[in-house]
Amino acid sequence: MPFKRIYTGYRTNYVGKDPDGYDPVLRDFHLVLWSKCLPNGGVFYLTTDESRPYRLHHDSKLGKFVLSSDSIIHTYSRVKNGPMPGIVDQIPREDVAAFFDLACSIGGYIVFPANMVNGKKTINQCRSTHGAIRDRFDLTLECIRRWYSGEKSPMSDCLDRHADFFGLFDNFKGYVDYFLLQDLVRENGRVRFWLHFEDFGVTDPLPQDKEEYMEYMRNASDFVVARNRRIKTYLVPGFEDTGRWSVDFIFY
Repeated sequence: MPFKRIYTGYRTNYVGKDPDGYDPVLRDFHLVLWSKCLPNGGVFYLTTDESRPYRLHHDSKLGKFVLSSDSIIHTYSRVKNGPMPGIVDQIPREDVAAFFDLACSIGGYIVFPANMVNGKKTINQCRSTHGAIRDRFDLTLECIRRWYSGEKSPMSDCLDRHADFFGLFDNFKGYVDYFLLQDLVRENGRVRFWLHFEDFGVTDPLPQDKEEYMEYMRNASDFVVARNRRIKTYLVPGFEDTGRWSVDFIFY
């Protein structure tokens, strides 16, 4: 199975289409990365569609699951209301473009259950439309952490609807380790937020000025770079980072 350039963006393969559902390279990376042993020793073997939009499937005694790709890094450069347009306009265009390109690398994607339960929103829809989250993945991960610890969050009901999926990973650490998210979690098991965070409904999830946007961009970028490196190490055991792999990596 050929994989060309783990780093370069999937957005270029199908112009005008959502890479989550239309890019076969992204689909195949998800297939390879997330088909593996679960914390309980079971094997979460995934199959995929040949028709678009692509989905990943698992059907065994563990349960029946349909998963879809989801981008977890956002530049917010397309937000048209509130202070965001004026804030982003203060950032050099080449910096925002570089941030977007990095967000389109494999470290900027994950999979979630794609099915609606009782006609209600999917996880992707919940986290993108809730005003306390606004598609921030660090805040999404905080909701997931609270779910595992029995605490309430803006996504509690949504995550409850997919308890069978999250139950596969036993606990928050199991989920984090499975999806190679360790660089977004501190040693004490708490989420490493990309901006100062007090609580949902207290802290606005979007950057409020140029300085906050730059802090968000820097922290989110550092996470993707670190996760790309972690993914490369997972795919190629014994890999030693040279600082250039994200550009030069070609995997046949």
